[in-house]
Amino acid sequence: MFQKMCEEKGNAKLVRIVVLSILLIHIHTANAASYTVGDSSGWTFNVAGWEKGKPFKAGDTLIFKYVVGQHNTVVVDKASYDSCSVPAGAPTYSSGNDQLTLKKGPNYFICGIRGHCEAGMKIAPLAA
Repeated sequence: MFQKMCEEKGNAKLVRIVVLSILLIHIHTANAASYTVGDSSGWTFNVAGWEKGKPFKAGDTLIFKYVVGQHNTVVVDKASYDSCSVPAGAPTYSSGNDQLTLKKGPNYFICGIRGHCEAGMKIAPLAA
């Protein structure tokens, strides 16, 4: 009988841990913000600098809106951001409504279409 009581108490603890974990995940998700890159202009030329002064956090979502076929969104490293180059295998999105989640620290995005990054289609948000 004592063993059965201990097993029931152990199961109750496990259930509490699972419920608490779910609540913590929900709270973190609820605190995440969404930002449309370029605001009403969208992901377009001369958007570089749009990210400055915004309080980004890891888990926030950036929405890259543009006309399909005219632009894309490429996740790059700092060197590729600085040189406006698309490395082999870089994650590339082309839906016209790309929704990307920020990771903690610096994040780098460019338009991979020739000449677009050089024309200011690049942002580097820093997420706390």
